[in-house]
Amino acid sequence: MADLGKRYRRAFAAAAASGDGPLVFPFLTAGFPTPEETPELVRAAIRGGAGGFEIGVPFSDPIADGPAHQDAYTVALAAGASLDTALEAVRTAREAAPEVPITLMGYLNPFLSVGCSTDDETEQPGEAVGEPMEALARRAAEAGADGLIVVDLPVDESDAAREVLARHGLAMIYLLAPTSTEERIAAVAERASGFIYLVSLTGVTGARDQVAADFEAFVGRVRAQTDTPLAVGFGISRREHVEQVGTLVPAAIIGSALTTTIASAPPDGRAEAVERYLEVVTGRRSE
Repeated sequence: MADLGKRYRRAFAAAAASGDGPLVFPFLTAGFPTPEETPELVRAAIRGGAGGFEIGVPFSDPIADGPAHQDAYTVALAAGASLDTALEAVRTAREAAPEVPITLMGYLNPFLSVGCSTDDETEQPGEAVGEPMEALARRAAEAGADGLIVVDLPVDESDAAREVLARHGLAMIYLLAPTSTEERIAAVAERASGFIYLVSLTGVTGARDQVAADFEAFVGRVRAQTDTPLAVGFGISRREHVEQVGTLVPAAIIGSALTTTIASAPPDGRAEAVERYLEVVTGRRSE
């Protein structure tokens, strides 16, 4: 079996050794605002200092996402974006930054539907019935992904998918929230590889003015059960947020604020806006 999570481990170790603060993982919706622009936005994020990536697969019913991402998914789908758009974004990121960890993030139905496709000429016999995730895992690994987040797949129903991903060298990245029970934290800790995604607050994605006051206690509860690296997302939008959570965890995930930055930029200035925004939140540039 392939070495799961090796790029994640290397990235976290390098960040710790450098002393430059936490890694920043930008989340980009594949196909937003258009599929044609996505590769350049990926390259711009790398130039801006992305320490890793989350590439979002557009979906019509993103139940964990707030207005910014819901709108981005709607625009992307209307423009013809699909899983193929997301996989192309993964390829772009892998070519531009060979050692950056890349996570494909999405919801279960689109992922399962890959194994049911009749258009994929490379599909192997039995994939659609025996292993619904097999086709997705193969294609994601070939594109250069390191792991998957399946937002709406509970940990206690994830073992079959996790084993399929592992056969292709992909880590299953789990989410935990402040409302997670000790039993749920233990279940994730037992299965985790790559990193664990900590949702900093209750509710959907979206930029907030400040990090939740009880976040430190939440980190302590998780850290008591695992030494897997932790990353925090949901509500992280400013350099001071990154600095604040960076005293507790080695990575910060920025999604809605970056999506809003793209949406508000002029069409000919979106890549520049992405690069500049990430330079600010990573500390490379002052505002």
